[in-house]
Amino acid sequence: MNSCIQFKPSNCRNCYKCIRHCPVKSIRFENNQAHIVHDECILCGECFVVCPQNAKEIRNDVDKVKEVIKSGRPVYASVAPSFVGNYDGANITMFANALKKLGFTDAEETALGANIVKNEYERMIERNDSNVIISSCCHSINTLIQKYYPAALPFLAHVMSPMQAHCKEIKKAHPDAFTVFIGPCISKKDEADKYPEFVDAVLTFEELTGWFNEKEVKIEYCEDQSPKGRSRLFPTTGGILRSMKRNHDICTYISVDGVENCKNAIQDIIDGKVNRCFIEMSACVGSCIGGPAMDKRKSPIGDFMRVDEYAGNDDFVMDIPASEELTKEMKYIGINRQKPGSKAIEEILRKMGKNSPADELNCGSCGYETCRDKAMAVYFGKSDINMCMPYLIEKAESFSDTIIKNTPNAIFVLNESLEIQQMNKTAREMFNIKNIHDVLNEPVVRILDPLPFVNVLNDGVNIRDKKVYLAEYNKYVEQTIILDRSYHIMICFMRDVTEEELQKNKKETMSKNTVDIADKVIEKQMRVVQEIASLLGETTAETKIALTKLKESLNDE
Repeated sequence: MNSCIQFKPSNCRNCYKCIRHCPVKSIRFENNQAHIVHDECILCGECFVVCPQNAKEIRNDVDKVKEVIKSGRPVYASVAPSFVGNYDGANITMFANALKKLGFTDAEETALGANIVKNEYERMIERNDSNVIISSCCHSINTLIQKYYPAALPFLAHVMSPMQAHCKEIKKAHPDAFTVFIGPCISKKDEADKYPEFVDAVLTFEELTGWFNEKEVKIEYCEDQSPKGRSRLFPTTGGILRSMKRNHDICTYISVDGVENCKNAIQDIIDGKVNRCFIEMSACVGSCIGGPAMDKRKSPIGDFMRVDEYAGNDDFVMDIPASEELTKEMKYIGINRQKPGSKAIEEILRKMGKNSPADELNCGSCGYETCRDKAMAVYFGKSDINMCMPYLIEKAESFSDTIIKNTPNAIFVLNESLEIQQMNKTAREMFNIKNIHDVLNEPVVRILDPLPFVNVLNDGVNIRDKKVYLAEYNKYVEQTIILDRSYHIMICFMRDVTEEELQKNKKETMSKNTVDIADKVIEKQMRVVQEIASLLGETTAETKIALTKLKESLNDE
């Protein structure tokens, strides 16, 4: 059987909203993706409602119903009484007519089944079946007790839900009928899967509205031809109690809504703090009109008033089945997990940076009430150590602090008034500042020429790796100034390049000296050459004269 609710692949990284709202923490995170742990889930639908990424999807059974209609089998709808809150101005006659246009044979109100169930509750109270009786209409609450509070099972009324009781009556009147419950609840799909004798399919109001839109079916006004009944009050908080004939001499009547409130009430029952009491419980705040699959999110007060106005003051006139025909067996399901030892939890806490009880902030940002609950989830593979905001912040701060403290570069931060907001150790050493508090919130002009910062602030153009000589400190630096307008700060980085500049200057001086020496040597050599050339020239001339005279003498002879 396909799961009734599941997660679509989505960008749910570092959100954890679903786990924060899940009352039983039945969600596992793996590879930055949330997954429902189905054997722990109670199908309350909170994750579906709160997900900002719309990452959860409900199993859609419209195609299943369409196929049955196409086959020619008669299809009857059991419509939850909360429909008057979801569909403005609708009555059951109008709603049935609209459903017939989709191919349904007919439609009736689930309130008829609610009338049967509330009568059975009245009989249980009169018979004094139990010191405490918990209503069994909400499948999520039933599942909560079956999985997490087995000690409360004797107090849970083993009575069919209104959906089941009504669909059973439909099948009794029409043996070949295919029954479809239509309502605002996700868990009813699971209930139909687990108890398939009477309910063949479940559609949510959202699914039905989509089908109406697809076929362009409108809910058109007509006079309501149905009788009124106070069991139409069932989808509101306290609605079951308001529909019952109450005997205050036998017991007290209490209504509780919201899973957390129900969990507390169940624990009180187990602890023996509650006696002689009938308790109406619903997982959704506001009961069914606050259901996760209500198609329209409107004012809960407005929905309550519409339901209240549509209900009557008397019971529906109908035959009530015998008690044995309404029995529903609800066994312990349980969560088969062996709890880890304290040593394993302590080791996980240590990895999370929780080395003492004082480190356990129990902030709830990860979705778990306590750090130990979170460690338990890590142990079972449902959570990751990094799903801890204080741990991540501390880790990031520690990492950045380590870098800033140990970097050889001077780093300081100014606000837009050019006042020093922060300065690392290297900067303090560079500017000969012993105590950072001597310069915090002081103008930068106290230590540096403010002109470059003024230019960046006014022009909005950052300076990167500009070489600057700080005469007052006798240092050369490469200066970077970055303006962050979103945080209204300027960050300055200075890399000390004094040694490099001195080496460069020394090298340039040596080069200049070498050039000067070379020029002198060349000049001297040129003089020598010129002198040699001069001497050679005189000698040659004298030789030439002598040889000429010798030649003339020989010729004369």
